[in-house]
Amino acid sequence: MDLQRVRLIDSLRGLSLFGILLANLLIFQYGMWGKDKISFFSLSNIDVGTYKFIKIAVEGSFMPIFTFLFGYSIIKLVESLKRKDVRVKWHLVRRFLMLMLIGILHSMYLWEGDILTFYGLMGFFLIFFINRKKKTLIIWGSILFILTSALGYGVYEETKEEAEKASSYIVQTNDVYKNGTYLEIKDHRENESPIPVEDEIFLLIAMIFVPFVTAPLFLFGMAAAKGNIFTRPHAEQKWYKVGSILLPVGLALKSVSVIYEENAWSAILLNVGAQLLSLGYIAAFSILFVSFSNSIVFRGFESVGKLSLTNYIMQTVICTTIFYGYGLGLFGELGMLNSIILGLVIFALQCVCSKLYLKRFRRGPLEHILRMGTNLSLNGSVKKKKAFFKKMKRENLENETI
Repeated sequence: MDLQRVRLIDSLRGLSLFGILLANLLIFQYGMWGKDKISFFSLSNIDVGTYKFIKIAVEGSFMPIFTFLFGYSIIKLVESLKRKDVRVKWHLVRRFLMLMLIGILHSMYLWEGDILTFYGLMGFFLIFFINRKKKTLIIWGSILFILTSALGYGVYEETKEEAEKASSYIVQTNDVYKNGTYLEIKDHRENESPIPVEDEIFLLIAMIFVPFVTAPLFLFGMAAAKGNIFTRPHAEQKWYKVGSILLPVGLALKSVSVIYEENAWSAILLNVGAQLLSLGYIAAFSILFVSFSNSIVFRGFESVGKLSLTNYIMQTVICTTIFYGYGLGLFGELGMLNSIILGLVIFALQCVCSKLYLKRFRRGPLEHILRMGTNLSLNGSVKKKKAFFKKMKRENLENETI
């Protein structure tokens, strides 16, 4: 039973990394700002259709799966630490700090699309919920989901000056990323911005509310872990089937938001649809896992999921080398359909390499570094200091009694 649970969670994590790769290829190929202003690039009709497909079926709906699993994993880690009788919150603090450190290095030296720094920061927010009951987590997650969906979204109208600045930035980014050296690209990433100085304070204030916007999936994942969901895949199939209904609902909501002109309602539909679609993907994938868990495809997802941190960073290394000037310089040139094919090839290679790697090693290199920093040990294992000191204290009390 437990083996199946671990395999399903690892496989889901692999699935999320596949979707994240496809979505991130928009950024790798067109830039953080260019991906949403695709008219700057000459796309064929097929590529335009493929772009809309990615926007509807992929973008914004696989990161929440990873978010859900992050919340799930926190609770399982807490349960493991409690069994080992160590100081739970200190271990979590160190783990989140390590994630932030890796994320900062990732964004400084490789790519601006990092998510690890945010996950590390979000971990400190989630510490307040680790001892809450499953029902409490569901209630809080639902309240935040409703509030942020109804109140937290709207359409921002660009001024003429802002539009011109964004256009200039995209043109400059295209040239630097396609033809620049590593240092030129790094300098552009760190020092150039399409956001006017006066708007940066507003953006900073808006970032304060981001944890509340993203919190629902984290909390739902934590609730699922406390309820031991995914521990018995075969017995839970009926719930997976119910959850899979969210898949067509999410696709429909996102389709409406993408196809029709952007307005306040389409922004709400996009957010709600993205979240529901991610839950639908989780449920549908779990149904398939029950029947095909031993197939080569699901074994591949599982292997990638076990090395999720290493594979996430490797996706950056591979893609920046392909698209940036210090590599093949294909920035903005490959096209959307070809980028999907590229994504399939990269992920397939990661499946094969991960499987071969796991035949010799238990953990990925970055996973081991994360454990070293979390547990303050070279081998990455947990030191049972708390239990040791409790034993010493008990022995001292017994000696004093004697």
